[in-house]
Amino acid sequence: DLLKDYLYKREKGELLIQKSKRLKDNLLKQMQLSVSKDGFVHFGDTVMLLSPENNKSPMENYPAVCGNLTLAVNPDDIRVHTSDSLQAPCGVSAVKSVKPVGRNAFHILSVEGNSMGEPIRFGQNFGLGTTGGFADQMLYLASDHKSFVTFAKKSYLQQVFLTDELSYLTCWQATFLDPQLRLEYEGFPVPANSKVLITHCHTNRGLAVPRNYWLRSYFGKVYEVVCHTYLDSHKAEEDKNYWIIVTANPSDDESSMFDRPKPPSEETREREKNELCAGT
Repeated sequence: DLLKDYLYKREKGELLIQKSKRLKDNLLKQMQLSVSKDGFVHFGDTVMLLSPENNKSPMENYPAVCGNLTLAVNPDDIRVHTSDSLQAPCGVSAVKSVKPVGRNAFHILSVEGNSMGEPIRFGQNFGLGTTGGFADQMLYLASDHKSFVTFAKKSYLQQVFLTDELSYLTCWQATFLDPQLRLEYEGFPVPANSKVLITHCHTNRGLAVPRNYWLRSYFGKVYEVVCHTYLDSHKAEEDKNYWIIVTANPSDDESSMFDRPKPPSEETREREKNELCAGT
């Protein structure tokens, strides 16, 4: 009977190892990001949220991770081994991978009836959803005020998580980086592949990667993501709150604009031109 049960489950794909493999295959499946033709971020775009390499404050003496990190789905280990789909609520974290895959690709969603394809604007509400590489489900990035039972595991700050219901907890806004120009840029389209702040509407706290809190997961070392606004001595946000909304590289289907090499400066071009002339 045990053998029959095993063979039946294997045929139906219901063995735990088969379910786990489907989940992992989808989370690590390569994803295609959206191409921005006008340089802005639009409703309906598929993007990565990248926390750029951060310059540690001289006041901080703790060891913090360097390099670029992307926002990613982080299911708990038990669900990775027992489920074949993402279950809500689900954790999020920051990972070192900057290649677009199922677990770090997010969709810009309209929450106020805006048309798909319209550029999102500074100060305008939008949602962030992820399919985790699956075709038939969507989870939404959310946050809420911390309480005695809900808080980030390591830092005890306001937690960020994924839920399966759109609500006031899943609304976000892009904020211009420079506080002195913030009001002037209100209502302007949000540029892709440039540093911005992402603010949670309900709690008015910024999405952040503290970088000194890490967790072990099935996928390796990941870093805690929280909602907390870090301010420097000038009352401006620190780079823990900086994000780049990354789109696809139009000249290469498999890479993002973040991977695209920067054009040489005028000084470099002039030097190369002089070297070429000297060589001939």
